[in-house]
Amino acid sequence: MRPVRVRTVAAAVAGLALLSGCGSAGGLQSTGEAPSAVGPARLWPDLPPASAAPYDYGEGETARIPGITVPGDDVHRLDPVTVAQAGLKAKTNRDSGLDELADATVRQIRACRTAPGDCPVLTPYYFDLTGDGRDELVLGIRMPERQLAVRAYRADDGVLTRIMSTVDAVISVELAGRDLILRAPSVISGYEYRTAWSWDDRQQAMLATRDEILRVPERRGERTVPTSTAPPSESPTAPAPSETPSGTPTAPAPSETPSAAATSSADGR
Repeated sequence: MRPVRVRTVAAAVAGLALLSGCGSAGGLQSTGEAPSAVGPARLWPDLPPASAAPYDYGEGETARIPGITVPGDDVHRLDPVTVAQAGLKAKTNRDSGLDELADATVRQIRACRTAPGDCPVLTPYYFDLTGDGRDELVLGIRMPERQLAVRAYRADDGVLTRIMSTVDAVISVELAGRDLILRAPSVISGYEYRTAWSWDDRQQAMLATRDEILRVPERRGERTVPTSTAPPSESPTAPAPSETPSGTPTAPAPSETPSAAATSSADGR
């Protein structure tokens, strides 16, 4: 057994020599001491913390949609106009007052069958927002002054629940992963608001988990059009029940509709 041990030790010594050679010829080198981490400094530490929110922005608010049953929890089988009309009678789990639609919009929704050309309910989209393997229904409803109501619905045990409801003067609505991203114009030229709505298991609702104001990069040769003079864009209305698309659509999100003000119910802008 002794010869074997000698060979093992010799191999180990040779390996160390090779490693030493690598280190001396372009290996890792120290860049000096790393700067010390600086923790956040609390301002006015003696100020008593607030015990309750001063305003209710409607975050986490849900509503069961009356009169709607979802066979097999498949929201693809639902008529979006019927969902929007039934939602007018829904009672929220918390009365924030922010879920109400404009009177003119309510009248148009109720008249969607008789006046489909004026129906404000847009083509539905289907995404798995909750991560449970089933699609949720996402509706857009056109509002006065170029605003858009965005609502998401979840089916569970045949019951349809609205898990998100917000109104904003959006530039666009996008899907990133399982988050809905609403882009809205800012009164500051060259900036825009971006709000990410994400599913929260604890609240069983979509929450505005990230709200930020970002600078919009200008493209060379392009001029920024003031939001007050931007032309209105045409948005498709929801199809008739027989034309409701099945499966997840691949069409882009609602067309860009700039407006002069952003009034997100998530952050009270």
